[in-house]
Formats: sequence, structure tokens, C-alpha cells
Amino acid sequence: MKRSFSTKELAFLAMFTAILCVSAYISIPTPLPAAAHITLLNFMILLAALIFPLRDSVIMISLWLIMGLFAPVYIGGAMGIGYLFGIFGGYTWSFLIAAIFIGLTKGKTCHRIRYTIVSILAAILIDIIGMFWWKFSGNLSWKVAFFSGFAAFLPLDLIKAVAAAQLAPVFKRLLPDV
Repeated sequence: MKRSFSTKELAFLAMFTAILCVSAYISIPTPLPAAAHITLLNFMILLAALIFPLRDSVIMISLWLIMGLFAPVYIGGAMGIGYLFGIFGGYTWSFLIAAIFIGLTKGKTCHRIRYTIVSILAAILIDIIGMFWWKFSGNLSWKVAFFSGFAAFLPLDLIKAVAAAQLAPVFKRLLPDV
């Protein structure tokens, strides 16, 4: 693994980190408790992890996580350590885990079917980790956690996962140097 970055790589890292910040603001509030939102953030996380090498996608998401400690870049304009360890923090942490999973399983060549399967599994992973975190930090029953923290998000998250997998090859052709 190379240790330095080219100027072009740094520009892509900065640009996609900024896109993650913006995508967290593009959200639809839900009737679920507290601050549940349906956002484009997980779509962008999946897309970035499919497009970029593991190292780069992990750096982008880590930068976004760190920025959120000091600036309102989390979902719905949230920020701070309290958000990361609050009831929806599991979804936020799971983005990093999903990017690692995608980076390790997507393969070296761009293949839509493989990308679709990996992206769907990563979306399910995000929702499962988020549901478990929500269940334990919110002291919820398994039934409530499952239906409001997993089943409520999964259908749209699966659509976003498939869309990300179908768009990733196009982006890889447009950005051949990443």
C-alpha cells in the first residue's frame, strides 16, 4: 500500500468528504422518535466505498466523522461526541464498518452483479449495527428496535444500495485515476 497521496487524490478525498457532509443534509424526517431521517448519506457512503480504494474511502469517512465532532455535518445538522454516542450513533459508526466491508469484498475489477451484492450486504450491515446500537442505547425492546430501527429503513436503503452499485461503474469510468 502506498503511503503518500498525489494532489489529484487529495482533491478527490476533499471533494468526496465535502459531498458526504452535504448528503447528510439532504434528508427526509421520519415519524420515528428523536432525530431519525432518511438521507442520501448512506447512498454516498456506499458509492464512495465502491469507487475508491479501501484506504481512500476509510479516510473520507474518518474525516467526515472527525469533522462532525466540531461542525454540524452529521445527519440533520447534528454534531458532537454526544451524537456519536447517542441512540443513532450506531448508524453513524456503521458507515465506517460498511466501507471496510465493501473495500475488502468488492474485488479488484468493476463488476455490477458483485457490486450489487456487496452493496446490499453493506446496507443491511449498516441497518443491523444501527438497530443493535439503538436497541441497547435507547433501552428498547427487540420488537421496537427491529421494526423502527431496521425494517423501517431497509426498503429504501436497499434501493439506494442497488442504485449505488449501478452508478459505481459509471463513476469509475469517469474517474479512471482513482
